[in-house]
Amino acid sequence: MTALPTVIVLAAGRGERFKASGATQDKLQSLLCGQTVREHVLAAVRASGLPCHVVERSHTSHLPNPGMADSIACGVAATPYAKGWLILPADLPLIQASTLLAVAKALQAHEVVIPLYQGQQGHPVGFGSMCCASLLQLTGDFGARAVVARHTVCRLDVDDEGCVLDVDTVDALTFAEIRMQDRGIQKGSAN
Repeated sequence: MTALPTVIVLAAGRGERFKASGATQDKLQSLLCGQTVREHVLAAVRASGLPCHVVERSHTSHLPNPGMADSIACGVAATPYAKGWLILPADLPLIQASTLLAVAKALQAHEVVIPLYQGQQGHPVGFGSMCCASLLQLTGDFGARAVVARHTVCRLDVDDEGCVLDVDTVDALTFAEIRMQDRGIQKGSAN
């Protein structure tokens, strides 16, 4: 790959659905096989070798009611010279580095790339540099759907259930732990 896109890790959310499901702590700080959910995501990004920028709550705290779209705009604004962006929520702890690389590679020939696992749309969604102005204008809590709708989209089949398995509830966190143990990752171990 010649021009590498930057992975924008969205870690600024409030995790309200997770708390509503009975959680007593922030979902990104929840332990999963000995590491936090957030650390599993960042480990996959590091393993991909792609450049990365993490959008934290402090980056969007000046906004009255920041949502996912605000976080995306914040991440793109912080990386103005990126050769495109892979938008990755920080609550996908099973995401594989190979999926990040596959989306990055497909982005070289497409404006927008959406990974699909068994027909279900997942993350990261890749955006080429031609999407910059539109991404910077995003606000609210609807992500980048409007930007996707205005561009030609490549839907990329991947063999990675981690691109669709977020941990929005306590039950989803338990399911992710079972999946990790199925992969041979035991409690208390780092990948």
